[in-house]
Amino acid sequence: MGIKKYTSYSQIDTELEILKIEKEISYEKLVFGVKKTKENLTPQNIVSDLISTYSSAIPYGALVSASVPFVLNKAIPFIKNWFTKRKRGS
Repeated sequence: MGIKKYTSYSQIDTELEILKIEKEISYEKLVFGVKKTKENLTPQNIVSDLISTYSSAIPYGALVSASVPFVLNKAIPFIKNWFTKRKRGS
């Protein structure tokens, strides 16, 4: 990138304003990306993605990949409750 030459302070102010807005846009993109990543890194999504990736190699893969999200949505809260009850009882 070459050296920019400005002829007035208003050009400098305009360039600074543009850079400030670009910085804000980049920050919002980063925040959005982190938020989406957090949403996708749930145990249900990870296991569902793994199953759907390998569903062709698994016997009855289509049935397994269809039932896994349902089972995980029921099993994970049950397992969490089981562990919290065990901790309180100890």
